[in-house]
Amino acid sequence: MEGRKSMREFKLEAVNLIKDRGMSSAQVARDLVVHPTQLRNWVKALADDPQHSFPGRGQMKPEPGIACLKREVAKLKPNETSLKKPWPASPRNRR
Repeated sequence: MEGRKSMREFKLEAVNLIKDRGMSSAQVARDLVVHPTQLRNWVKALADDPQHSFPGRGQMKPEPGIACLKREVAKLKPNETSLKKPWPASPRNRR
């Protein structure tokens, strides 16, 4: 087998063999020496989000705004408790 140009191109070509040429996923998996489950995951990933599927190393899919904000709030929650002032002790407890 030839050297792979990039993993993204390899995955796209594998999925195209199934979709465009009508080959079975089992046959493509055997030909490309890929596990059939992994190949089905690639097909599903491409169907779910064709533009951002297989982003590669160091590149992440853009996140929806709400999920990103929720994660930011979760990061800031521990800092919030350290910024709160303690309540002064009541006069009865000062003895």
